[in-house]
Amino acid sequence: MKVKDIMTKHVFAVDSRSSLNEVAKQMRDLNVGSIPVCDNRNNPVGIVTDRDIVVRGIVENLDSSSSVDKVMSKELIWISPDAHAHEAARLMAENQVRRLPVVENGQIVGMIAIGDLAVRNIYVDDAGKALSDISTPSRPMK
Repeated sequence: MKVKDIMTKHVFAVDSRSSLNEVAKQMRDLNVGSIPVCDNRNNPVGIVTDRDIVVRGIVENLDSSSSVDKVMSKELIWISPDAHAHEAARLMAENQVRRLPVVENGQIVGMIAIGDLAVRNIYVDDAGKALSDISTPSRPMK
């Protein structure tokens, strides 16, 4: 099965100048934990998660009007819609991420999450392995 067969197709993106407050409200309204960040030509330039807002934003004393580019992850890990779902699980595990933007011709066309794999019986093992790898601390805990 290909990524395009199981991805979420309707994806909302924000501009890098959007405020943390605007992005947090969008996450709340859409009931999502991450939103892709795009430039003025709708090309993906990063991704922001609810955790980024808390860990990078609040801890660094940014106010809610600060722009999302101050907290977003700029090294975007993405996948093609024509890639196999096994590849999505591998990328998630390798990069310790739970969601991947799906990019085609430089544009975001969807998102795939670990949950998308887990709800399909044939990918339960892949999702479980990926989640285990994602949950492994990348550095020693203090």
